[in-house]
Amino acid sequence: MRNFFGKIFNGIFNRFTITALFILLQLFYLCTMIFELVNYADWVGFIFKGVTVISAIYIVWRDYNPAYKIGWIILIAVFPILGGALYIMFGNKRPGKGIKKKIDPIENSHRFYLRQKDDIEKICKDVRRAATIDYISKEGIYPAWSETSSKYFELGEKFFNSMIDDMKKAQHFIFLEYFIIKKGRLWNEIYEILKSKAKEGVEIRIIYDDIGSINHLPMNFVKKLKKDGIEVVVFNPMKPFLSLVYNNRDHRKICIIDGYIGYNGGANIGDEYVNLTSKLGHWKDSGIRLEGNAVWNLTVMFLNMWNSFRKTEDNYEPYGVHVHHKEPFQSDGVVQPFSDTPLDEENLSENVYLEILNSAKNYVYIYTPYLIIDNEMETALKLAAKRGVDVRIVTPGIPDKKVVFFLSRSYYGNLIHAGVKIYEYAPGFIHAKSFVSDDKVAVVGTINIDYRSLYLHFECGTFLAESSTIKDIREDYEKTFKISREITESVLEGKWFDTAIAAILRVFSPIV
Repeated sequence: MRNFFGKIFNGIFNRFTITALFILLQLFYLCTMIFELVNYADWVGFIFKGVTVISAIYIVWRDYNPAYKIGWIILIAVFPILGGALYIMFGNKRPGKGIKKKIDPIENSHRFYLRQKDDIEKICKDVRRAATIDYISKEGIYPAWSETSSKYFELGEKFFNSMIDDMKKAQHFIFLEYFIIKKGRLWNEIYEILKSKAKEGVEIRIIYDDIGSINHLPMNFVKKLKKDGIEVVVFNPMKPFLSLVYNNRDHRKICIIDGYIGYNGGANIGDEYVNLTSKLGHWKDSGIRLEGNAVWNLTVMFLNMWNSFRKTEDNYEPYGVHVHHKEPFQSDGVVQPFSDTPLDEENLSENVYLEILNSAKNYVYIYTPYLIIDNEMETALKLAAKRGVDVRIVTPGIPDKKVVFFLSRSYYGNLIHAGVKIYEYAPGFIHAKSFVSDDKVAVVGTINIDYRSLYLHFECGTFLAESSTIKDIREDYEKTFKISREITESVLEGKWFDTAIAAILRVFSPIV
C-alpha cells in the first residue's frame, strides 16, 4: 500500500509536473493581465484589436505552412484580442535566440569538416538520386560516402545487442546522444559497460534531452555519471519559466564508437524499446549499424552539439574515422547520415521524404508511430498512389497517446480513398521511423511524420542509395504487413464523434 501511494505521490510531485504548473500559472497570469488591460480603457482595447489585425495580415503574408496559418487565424477569430496577443508572444516557431546563438557559430565554424569528398556521380549511378544526395549535402551540410557498410535491425533488442557488443570492444571513445534515457535493465547494462570503459581510460560522453528524460532519471543522475568519469550534457533543461524554447528538443539517437562504428535509429535507451516491458503489446523499433567513412557525419553531428554547450575542442580530427582504423572499409552503395535542425528555414527531413515519394516508380513503404501531416505531405502521398505507386504506411495498432491516435486516424480516409494503403501493427506499438522505395533508396532514423519532428526537433537519419541493406529493410516491411491489419474505408465509417474531435485537433496541431 505504501508503495502504491508512493508512486502516486511521485507521479504528481515530480520535477516535470511542478515545472509545468509554474508555467501554466504564468500563462494564466499573462492572459488575465491582457484582459485587465483591455477593460482598463477603450484605447487599450483599440490597440490590442489593431495588433490582432496586423498579426492576421502578417500570418497570411509570411511563408508559413498553410496548416500553421489556419490554426492561428482560427484562434485569432475565436479570441480576437487574446489570439493576437498570444501570436505576438508565441507565434514565432523559430527556436530561442539562446539556443541559436550557441549552436549556429559551432556548426558554421566546423563546416569544412563536411566537404563532399566522393564524386557523387561516381558513387551513385541514378541521376535523380544523385540530385537528392547533392541536395542533402548542400542544404543539410552532411556529405555522402562510399567505403561504408551497413546492417539493418528490425527490432530494438537486436539493435541494442549489437551496440552493446561493440561498446564492450571500445578502446578509445564512446559518444551517446539520446532523446530518452530511462532507468531500467537496459540502461543498467549499458551503464556498467560505460563505467568499466571509463576506468580503462576510454572517453565517454553522453548527451540527453531533459524533457525526454525528465521523469525517468533520478535527480543525482548527472552527478553520479561524472563521479564515474562520464561527461554529460543535458540538452535544453526545463526551467519554471514561460518560454517557447522548450518546444525545441534533441530527438536524435546516436552512438559512435572509436570513430568508425556508428548506430542510428528510432529506439531510445529504455526497457520498452527492447520488449523488457509490455504495456503496449509488442514494441517494434528499428535501427542501423554503420561501419566506415560515413560514421564521420555522426561524429561531427555529435561534437557540434556537444561543443555548443560545453566547448571542449575546436579540432575534431582526433575523432576521425581512420585515426583508430587505418585500413580501408568495404563499400556498399551510398551512405549519408544527416541531421535536421529547426534553426534554419530548410525543412530537410520532409523534403527528403517528399523527394522519395515524388521519384518512386514501384513502391514506397513507410513506418511512423505518428501520422500528422501537412498539405504537402498529404498531396505527395496521394499523388504517388494515384500514379500507380504502391504506397503503404504502417502505424501502431496499440497507441501510446490516444489523442495522437485520433489525430493520425483523421488522415486515413483521404489517403485510403486516393489509393494509399494503411496498416496498423496488430501485435502492439510501432516506434520505427523509416522510408524504403523501389529497392533503391531508404531512410532509417529518428524522424516521425508529424509536425514536431519535421519542424521543431533536432532530428537525424541515414539515407541509403543502391545499398544491399535496402533489400533487408524491404523484407522487414513485407513480414510486418502480414501481421498487421489493413484499414479500409469501411472500418472508419460511422465514427462521427472521433472524426469531429480529430477535426478540431487537426486545426491546432501545427501551433502547439
